[in-house]
Amino acid sequence: MRKVVHIDDCIKTFEGDGIPVTRAFPVPKMRENDPFLLFDHFGPINYEPGGATGVPAHPHCGFEAITYLLGGEVEHKDSWGGQAAIETGDIQWMTTGSGLVHSELVTDKFKKKMVGVMQGLQIWVNLPQKKKKIKPWYQHIKKNDIPIIDEGNDVLIKVLVGKVKNISSAVQTYSPVSIFDVQFTKPGLIDLDISKNQTVMVYVIEGELKFHDDNQIARKGQMIYFDHSADMINLTSISINGSYLVLAGEPLNESIVRYGPFVTNTEVEMKQAMLDYQNGKMGSLN
Repeated sequence: MRKVVHIDDCIKTFEGDGIPVTRAFPVPKMRENDPFLLFDHFGPINYEPGGATGVPAHPHCGFEAITYLLGGEVEHKDSWGGQAAIETGDIQWMTTGSGLVHSELVTDKFKKKMVGVMQGLQIWVNLPQKKKKIKPWYQHIKKNDIPIIDEGNDVLIKVLVGKVKNISSAVQTYSPVSIFDVQFTKPGLIDLDISKNQTVMVYVIEGELKFHDDNQIARKGQMIYFDHSADMINLTSISINGSYLVLAGEPLNESIVRYGPFVTNTEVEMKQAMLDYQNGKMGSLN
């Protein structure tokens, strides 16, 4: 069984129109956790009618981004024609590749609600160097189309990305990653097979996990980082209800240059990406 290396509190910050964000990384002591570049839990935030806006048009390049919406409604639009209304429980996967401009604004329907609660998870996954310049594209998976594994012991696994227990998500990725939400409706435990070659971490969306080797407890809003000593992890939930997001991915072991929303492998490529954006090569939103 893999051992826990450390359990970290995430930092608190703000994005967009003042949306509170719980961020695991990038932070000063951890820029990324290869192949993952960013992990944010945005919200929950309660909006009065007409109060929510979202994130206006901005560029990206060089990575793939997933949004797992836990509450609210967001409309995605991008300069390559991608468009979808993301509702509670849905996921979106955006391959930014050579570059795009996109916006994530709340829907009119959500704005008109008496009280609207917005929250979700956003994760960035690095693209391999040979795929950094691929054509951008967009995938939207509705809540009811996400595969769910019923373990039969009050444990459900929502397979958001990748493959778990021989069940695969519909999302197509360029990096070998798996992202899944393990949900408990009473205290219990589960063992999960994950190759020791892969980076593994678990974020506590709701509930508490106990690790018996050293009696550590991970609580809501914390990220757990595992070593590479075995091909299995154990999750023991000690809460009445628990929701734990597992992220597993094979490290790319490539150089990374970051500047705001752009990710490249070299400084020269970063300068070119900035020029591409300034010259309109990433497109625009009307």
